[in-house]
Amino acid sequence: MGKIVTFQRPDGQILQGYLAEPKQAAGAPAIVVIQEWWGINEQIRGVAERFSGAGCIALVPDLYRGKSTVEAEEAKHLMTGLNFDDAATQDVRGAVRFLKTRATKVGVSGFCMGGALALLASCNASEIDATVVWYGCPPLELINASQIKAPILGHWATQDQFFPIANIDPLQQKLHAAGVNFEFHRYLAHHAFANETAVGPGRIPATQYDPVWAQQAWDRTFRFLGRHLG
Repeated sequence: MGKIVTFQRPDGQILQGYLAEPKQAAGAPAIVVIQEWWGINEQIRGVAERFSGAGCIALVPDLYRGKSTVEAEEAKHLMTGLNFDDAATQDVRGAVRFLKTRATKVGVSGFCMGGALALLASCNASEIDATVVWYGCPPLELINASQIKAPILGHWATQDQFFPIANIDPLQQKLHAAGVNFEFHRYLAHHAFANETAVGPGRIPATQYDPVWAQQAWDRTFRFLGRHLG
């Protein structure tokens, strides 16, 4: 099981996060896991545990400062109140720097809202060694692709109603023009296809877990991180 830790942002503010460590933490690579719009819940803690089970030190920064929800309207309210620039340049970068004290190489992996933040962080944190984006993209004008130094793996859902697949081609073109090393995969799936709680009557309409595509995306993720983080 993981534990709550505190770390410092670049501006000196103190932030908490959920840390999951592998059995052999010495010499292990590390990864910052960025939440969906729900906050730090059992599912995203499980994602951190999945990374730690694969041999990575995983840290989920608490972007909502202790708040989380299961209600879509409240999640939307929390996300709307989040300063994305501050979260990417301070919270996420602080988490990356914290992990750099424990690991030589540190990646970032974000889901939904967290995927958008992972892309923004890649533009602002030169310490990042690899980025994995799961179905989340910020407005293209916010992405300064020339500043991205780390390789990017992107998982996109062709039936995504929150982040339409039509917007991914311009993103791809922008990254290509800037010479970014990236690898994008498209899945015949809906938004949140890798979130195992997006099932049953309680799920948000337009989200749907797909275990087959999720497993393929995870396999690709671990191969990608193996190449770039070691």
